Amino acid sequence: MSLLSLLIALAAERSLSSPWWCFHHYYKRYQGFFNSQDSLKDKQSSTAGRILFIVLPVLLTAFILNSVDNGLLHLILSTVILIICFGCVGTRESYKQYLQSAFRGEETTTALHHKQLLQDKNLPQMGFGQALIWLNYRYYIAIMLHFVLFGAAGVVFYRLITTVIEQENNKKKLDECNEATEQASEAETVSQPLDEEHEVNNPPNVETGCQNHHDVVFWLDWLPVRITSFGYMFVGHFTKAMPTWLDSLLDFQKPAHKVLIEVAEKSEDIMVNENDCTAEPCLLVRLAKRNVLLVLAVISVFTLAGVLN
Repeated sequence: MSLLSLLIALAAERSLSSPWWCFHHYYKRYQGFFNSQDSLKDKQSSTAGRILFIVLPVLLTAFILNSVDNGLLHLILSTVILIICFGCVGTRESYKQYLQSAFRGEETTTALHHKQLLQDKNLPQMGFGQALIWLNYRYYIAIMLHFVLFGAAGVVFYRLITTVIEQENNKKKLDECNEATEQASEAETVSQPLDEEHEVNNPPNVETGCQNHHDVVFWLDWLPVRITSFGYMFVGHFTKAMPTWLDSLLDFQKPAHKVLIEVAEKSEDIMVNENDCTAEPCLLVRLAKRNVLLVLAVISVFTLAGVLN
């Protein structure tokens, strides 16, 4: 069942560009509903309220799917949820606009697209291709792994909690920008991206466990990132990337995006002209696509062997 849903979702995801097939469309509606309820709105700022905001759709998804006795209907519902949670139209459009600007020789516009992508996704400073490697993991491979292990409810949980972090950071950045505008007379300071700031100043550890959304996602990504980076070695240069992968294998402090990007870059020969800003993204995107196919092939083998349902 999981394999069939994945095959259908991967085939249909790119051709279904309507907002009705986008996760953010439903997230905004759910957020609006949550805020419209006075009893829920008062709790949203509390820890219990934030937990309820994430857990409620997950429990509802699990309840609906467990209540369906018809196998075909269960397959259809799971596949629809998977398609909605797959991918990100905004990131795909940013990639296209970046390439179009680069091919036209518009260096300023190209740099703006790069900067905008990092800001929208709250990523630390990194190359455009590196950002695409990380977002490919978050919007495709992580979704695939969570789906085969935890079903549609697991996918909803992962996509919801990562979106909550993204939205919270955007709100914080907006508040910071407003404060900076009011204090324009003071010396200008450059703030570090919030995801990176949290990971550097407050790295998760085994003893303290999960203290907030960031820590939860860190542990959710810990094993899938190492599985994904292991796949990069198979579709790229295994011997070159192996030492980097082994160094990060039992590292419980290193941010997940650094582990993935470092192994991916070692797995691909990125020897390009410094003036060609399209070469690195194109090479890394092709590498990421090969890895998605590898993950799908491994899932297929495990399904046929009866390890996965």
